[in-house]
Amino acid sequence: MAAPEASTAAVPTLYTNNTLRNAFGGVLSFFILLLIGVLAFSIRLFSVIKYESVIHEFDPYFNYRVTQFLTKKGIYEFWNWFDDRTWYPLGRVIGGTVYPGLTLTAGTIWWLLNSLNIPLSVETVCVFTAPIFSAFASWATYLLTKEVKGAGAGLTSAVLLAMVPSYISRSVAGSYDNEAVAIFALIFTFYLYLKTLNTGSLFYATLNSLAYFYMVCSWGGYTFIINLIPMHVLLCIVTGRYSSRLYIAYAPLVVLGTLLAALVPVVGFNAVMTSEHFASFLVFIIIHVVAFVYYIKGILSPKMFKVAVTLVVTVGLAVCCAVIAVLIALVASSPTKGWSGRSLSLLDPTYASKYIPIIASVSEHQPPTWPSYFMDINVLAFLVPAGIIACFLPLSDASSFVVLYIATSVYFSGVMVRLMLVLAPAACITSGIALSEAFDVLTGSIKFQLPGVTSNAEVDAGETSSDTSEAQTDEVKAEKPDDTSKNRPLKKSKKKERELAENPPAKATAKAKAKAKAEKKRLLALPLEASVISLLLLVVLGAFYVVHSVWAAAEAYSAPSIVLTTRSHDGLHVFDDFREAYAWLSHNTDVNDKVASWWDYGYQTTAMANRTVIVDNNTWNNTHIATVGTAMSSPERAAWEIFHSLDVKYVLVVFGGLIGYPSDDINKFLWMVRIGGGVFPHIKEPDYLRDGQYRIDSQATPTMLNCLMYKLSYYRFVETDGKAYDRVRRTEIGKKYFKLTHFEEVFTTHHWMVRIYKLKPLKNRIRGKAKKSKLKTSSTSSSKRSGTKKKNPWQ
Repeated sequence: MAAPEASTAAVPTLYTNNTLRNAFGGVLSFFILLLIGVLAFSIRLFSVIKYESVIHEFDPYFNYRVTQFLTKKGIYEFWNWFDDRTWYPLGRVIGGTVYPGLTLTAGTIWWLLNSLNIPLSVETVCVFTAPIFSAFASWATYLLTKEVKGAGAGLTSAVLLAMVPSYISRSVAGSYDNEAVAIFALIFTFYLYLKTLNTGSLFYATLNSLAYFYMVCSWGGYTFIINLIPMHVLLCIVTGRYSSRLYIAYAPLVVLGTLLAALVPVVGFNAVMTSEHFASFLVFIIIHVVAFVYYIKGILSPKMFKVAVTLVVTVGLAVCCAVIAVLIALVASSPTKGWSGRSLSLLDPTYASKYIPIIASVSEHQPPTWPSYFMDINVLAFLVPAGIIACFLPLSDASSFVVLYIATSVYFSGVMVRLMLVLAPAACITSGIALSEAFDVLTGSIKFQLPGVTSNAEVDAGETSSDTSEAQTDEVKAEKPDDTSKNRPLKKSKKKERELAENPPAKATAKAKAKAKAEKKRLLALPLEASVISLLLLVVLGAFYVVHSVWAAAEAYSAPSIVLTTRSHDGLHVFDDFREAYAWLSHNTDVNDKVASWWDYGYQTTAMANRTVIVDNNTWNNTHIATVGTAMSSPERAAWEIFHSLDVKYVLVVFGGLIGYPSDDINKFLWMVRIGGGVFPHIKEPDYLRDGQYRIDSQATPTMLNCLMYKLSYYRFVETDGKAYDRVRRTEIGKKYFKLTHFEEVFTTHHWMVRIYKLKPLKNRIRGKAKKSKLKTSSTSSSKRSGTKKKNPWQ
């Protein structure tokens, strides 16, 4: 009886070992996630360490200014704020035209810290908001991937996202833009959707709607969510994977999520009136028809079910047709069929260049090049296909969503380089799955072929299963009397032997299963040398990814655009011309003066110089921007009249010809011509081109050489080196010596990067009378010469 006691004691021991192993794994995973969060935060601090704690780029300055207003005035003043310092003389209603998620998040963090007596400035909170949420995004990636392929793949995906250069470019310290919090909201919404899909919990469905609401508050890219999830639901329905869990994951999101989205002022009724949202409503109807069909299938006989299905499908198709007809009627009146310009640019990559040059003029709206993929996601580009294959082994509802996510994000990133940011999480998730599966296969192969490891494990498993089966059979035998076996007839013993031959005992079955499992592992195991070499190659690949990501964070994406640096043989050179120009405007102009510039610099001028601008980076009024573009493209006199009609007192231009700064206004000038010509037909792009080429040298057209942008950029440029050599265009300019008649130079920064001109006042009209008097005096002098002398009355 000792053997059964030992075997029964082995079961709780095995259970205890598994429990301890799971507990240790959970604690280890927690600490690894903590380190991943620290990594994601610290790798984005190079900009602060190398330079200073400053806001980057252009758009973040508007967000910073709005956050300052929120913390000073409060939430109610923020919703009703009319900003008269932008888009003069139109102004802008800030509360109704801005996505408030980022501003409210940073404002809440600032309020909490100050409530805890941690007196950080608003600027400091804004600078470090993006690194903090990058850690949150890494943890959300772990949760999402865990729902698809387990904790191992989740940890791998999280560490990949913490360092992916594409995400670092938008989340370094100082990058205070909407994407700083939106990527976390995007991943977390997808995680809650998959969690609801796997569990069928209404609790997670409600949280999913709230996460979607936060995404709507944070970024206009929320339309990607409300189209991707319906696509996945429709895919599940078409492939026969409908379940009640799918209904619970989708229906509350559409109803509650749409109601919450309509509460955001910048969205409002667009949540139900624009074409970007119609796919979700159509799938909402389809899933209800399918759910009703499955319901009646369970309560009706097969014959009645066929009749009911015919009726339901007929009614459902009629409702769908009616809804589609209503939607067509709603969007037919719109010239863009209810789609926004950016959405149409994604569906038709040539749309913006044909019809909306203001969208096409933005550099981040251009299609990416192949090197940009290697720069932004690096080796993940090679791991993504392997991750897609791993998602099909086996294919589940969650893994099919990941496949659909990576497929759509690859397409959109190929249309617009800005959407590489949406591709980055999908690439990290699929690459994490690929690496995790590869490590499992390779380490399993190595472990299987190590001497003594596999055999001991198989023997232990076989003994455990056999001991358990022996204990059960011994207990059954103990209950029976001993003499029954002696009195059995011969026929019964033969019958029992046949039954044993047909149905072997549990001990034999367990041994056979263990043997078959071991044989399967042996067949799937890779050779030991190949496994070790492949494992080392994966480690080298990961090391290369880490080195590239650290370099990208430290060098490529850490420099703030407002402060430029370059290295040469004599050391590091810093170009702080932008802040120099804004400081001059702030200290040397009146607070009510209006400043005209191209729209790229509007946010910075308003936030740093505190001066009223004509256009800025919001680009909501194409006609107003076209007016500024027309002024820059016109001759000096016509440009003066346009600016004077807008009450402009100063004109700011950015010029990089002296130091070689390529993103100056001369390189952007053709976009000014195109945008201006789209509204004012007298501005024609061919007038500024010589044989289809854009030139500023001696071969440039007279229209180009006499336009305001050329004159304001190259005024006195010949005085720098005597040749007027443009280092960006790599040529000598065509018109070197000229004077300005309606503008006067008031300030040029140290490196000539920013030049500020003042409009000369209107000349006194009395001057015309003086000309007439001169004509009279000339006529009298001629009469004197003819002999008719008159006495001078003043003598």
